[in-house]
Amino acid sequence: MNRTDALLDRFLAALSSLSVPSAVPAPAGPAHRQPLAVWAHGSLAGGDYQEGRSDLDLIAVLREPITARTVWEVAVAHARLRTEPLADLLHCTYLTPATASGSERRHLTWAHGRLFRRTVTPVTRRELHTFGRVLHGGAPAESLPPVPDLELEAFVVRDQRDFWRPAVDEARLWTRDVWVDLGLTTFARAAVTLREGRLISKREALAELPGLGAPAEVVEDVRRRRYGQRPLFSGQEWRARRSGLARGYLGPAIDALVEKYS
Repeated sequence: MNRTDALLDRFLAALSSLSVPSAVPAPAGPAHRQPLAVWAHGSLAGGDYQEGRSDLDLIAVLREPITARTVWEVAVAHARLRTEPLADLLHCTYLTPATASGSERRHLTWAHGRLFRRTVTPVTRRELHTFGRVLHGGAPAESLPPVPDLELEAFVVRDQRDFWRPAVDEARLWTRDVWVDLGLTTFARAAVTLREGRLISKREALAELPGLGAPAEVVEDVRRRRYGQRPLFSGQEWRARRSGLARGYLGPAIDALVEKYS
């Protein structure tokens, strides 16, 4: 068993220990404490997962309602896993059958070592319907309504316009690997979704980027680091150059994309 599967097994066992809400009349026993469903999306489900680099993006559907005790028990369950390998990469958003619909609703989420609330976006919902990996319980289609194409397209345009385009102007961000990696791959994935109506992996996004006019040396830098190869360049001078190349490309590229599809 690899480290990822071992962590997922421990996580599912931790969820099975959550208390049954008092409003749910269920017999005692482990089978009635388990979540209704747990799904993986992102790279873990889409075939481009890189252990130790990729996040473990999960959705859990819990029995209703999510009470203050549930929130406390979720926090404890994650805290107890914190010393496990890869635990810092495990992110999970918690739904219930009554709260599963609506991409604007914010849900209890554990990520980056803390609890907060965030949405399950149209992209995540479409991923779950298209290639979601069932770790426990029923399939996503049993609980999540489908995502209309127009809703998906509107979200993708809005994300590029309202989040990524302003971020391009924040030069301090782009000396960090994560911003370069996600900025380029998210743009390529958005371009393909808007052009063809389908979702692609980060591996496919990297293959798309040269045809979209992205700087070849930056694309190769992202690809080598993602797939465990030795980078061609390193050091502060390269990071500064890479930042300028990435921002110089993404600004006009995002503007053109938004203008075309708005």
